[in-house]
Amino acid sequence: MDKIKMNFTVTEFIFLGLSSDPKTRIILFVLFLFFYVLSVAGNIVIITIIQLEPRLQTPMYFFLTHLSFLDICYTSTNVPQMLSNMVGRKQTIPFSSCATQMYFSLSFGMIECMLLGVMAYDRYVAICRPLRYTVIMDQNTCLQLAAISWSSSFLSSMVINVLTLSLPYCGPNVLNHFFCEVPSVLRLACTDTSLTELVVFIFSIIIVFIPFLLIVVSYVRILHSVLRMQSASGRYKALSTCASHLTVVTLFYGTAIFMYMRPQSKSSRAGGKVIAVFYTVVTPMLNPLIYSLRNQDVKGALRRVLAKQRK
Repeated sequence: MDKIKMNFTVTEFIFLGLSSDPKTRIILFVLFLFFYVLSVAGNIVIITIIQLEPRLQTPMYFFLTHLSFLDICYTSTNVPQMLSNMVGRKQTIPFSSCATQMYFSLSFGMIECMLLGVMAYDRYVAICRPLRYTVIMDQNTCLQLAAISWSSSFLSSMVINVLTLSLPYCGPNVLNHFFCEVPSVLRLACTDTSLTELVVFIFSIIIVFIPFLLIVVSYVRILHSVLRMQSASGRYKALSTCASHLTVVTLFYGTAIFMYMRPQSKSSRAGGKVIAVFYTVVTPMLNPLIYSLRNQDVKGALRRVLAKQRK
């Protein structure tokens, strides 16, 4: 720990944020505050509906509960700091707070990748192995898959952050970002960061690409099974249960792979901030809307819960 502290001559970072124009910052503040409130409220509603509705006590919605709770944590790690900087005079963050934000932000992003992969596997078992679904995806299996997703991501983030924080930061302290993220912090290190970038890339392959590969394989098998179904209504029902998940996967993975699976030197810094907005702000806000508007089970459960409240 002493070795790591010795490298710190920078005591705080200054965010450039999304805009330097005061009027634009006010507009962005109102917009992102709305997104944040909608995200937190929407995910709380999803969690509440699943807990109150007995018909939703299935593995699919068990993992959706984790995803919704995760989205609340993920967006709360970054957005309040961003909102504070938009209206405050100082757009700074202490080094220790930056390290904490970087750790949890990366952890939650990794967990989301893992959970989306697990949810794809759950859909594969439900559609391709329906007779064995309750045996394969029993309560213990679901708990173990959730525990592995959370624990492995926290440990992986710890490794990346220790390596990042062990670098010397002795010069510039201006972050061309709106929150502390590994790629943007690495750019300010006063030494060669090739080894750390390689480690980040390797962990990105493990935590991001392998779950993505599981998603692709699962949906290839699902599509193969659906095409063999004789009933058109059966095909529609099978695909409709996957539509919400596929939409979320496209939104999150499309931006995450763009940000983390490319060499840092080829990344556009301004473009990186825009991409980061999508997976830290927009996606957590859209997830509850996607699962409520495109999922008949959730919409039906919401109507039943509201009907009970009116009685």
